[in-house]
Amino acid sequence: MINAEQMSAVLAALPDPAFLLSRSGKYVAIFGGKDERYYHDGSNLIGKSINDLIVPEKASWFIDTIARALDSQALLIEEYELSNQDVKGLPKQDTTEKMWFEARITPLDFKVNDEDMVLWVASNISQRRRLETQLREQSDTDLLTGLFNRRRLERELSYHFNAFKRHDYCVSILMFDLDHLKALNDSAGHHAGDKAICKVASTCQKTLRQTDILCRFGGDEFVVILPHIQKDKAIQTAQRLRQNVKLAFKGSQDFGLNTITISVGVTEILASDPSYTQALKRADAAMYKAKNQGRDRVCAQ
Repeated sequence: MINAEQMSAVLAALPDPAFLLSRSGKYVAIFGGKDERYYHDGSNLIGKSINDLIVPEKASWFIDTIARALDSQALLIEEYELSNQDVKGLPKQDTTEKMWFEARITPLDFKVNDEDMVLWVASNISQRRRLETQLREQSDTDLLTGLFNRRRLERELSYHFNAFKRHDYCVSILMFDLDHLKALNDSAGHHAGDKAICKVASTCQKTLRQTDILCRFGGDEFVVILPHIQKDKAIQTAQRLRQNVKLAFKGSQDFGLNTITISVGVTEILASDPSYTQALKRADAAMYKAKNQGRDRVCAQ
């Protein structure tokens, strides 16, 4: 049988810290936390309260989570982040990297000083979160332009279509492609075409609002989601894009890039649309109408 001294040694050797916390958020005991890559000695926390150490909004989350575990009498698993911004007495540096933790909160069947207790085991998962974020960004990002790709576009369209149906706020959609890109590729090669696509993407980013969503749909086609913009205002935005792209390429002698313009189709999500796909089809039809009418123009539908 293991004796009390040996059990204390086992608990002290745990790589992740385990906190014995009361319902009110008081640190009653701390075990482990020996992985020095992630944790500091927390023995000075014993006897202190979460409310003494953490800013009110974050402290309230900790206290509420303890209460949920005790009231449910079930294991809770929660992910949370902490930074200097959350800890009282530390410098408030906006550039401070946030640390992410996974907590396993277990209600205990005894009290200390007439308070219910939980065991809160915290594991540092910052590296995993960074990897997940990188993978998510890579899966959502067009490699050539750095814009959102078609996968992300479909998610954004679904979100804004559902928001339109629920809250009835207007959403417009632009679809455009590059005029004469095939001729440029044939005469100067695909490197020149890629350069033109990137220049259009950069010009559009500078023209649009931060709340607008610019995506590369595929090839030389782009889609822009304009939340809270009606069709007449969206037409004005489309005209600004068209003019700014034309100006960006004007006088360029690189690979004949001065021939590049865009044709833009504009539409607005309608109450009669069964899905965002219907609105996207209208924007596509309007874009081809612009191309058929001579290119370098805006058409709405």
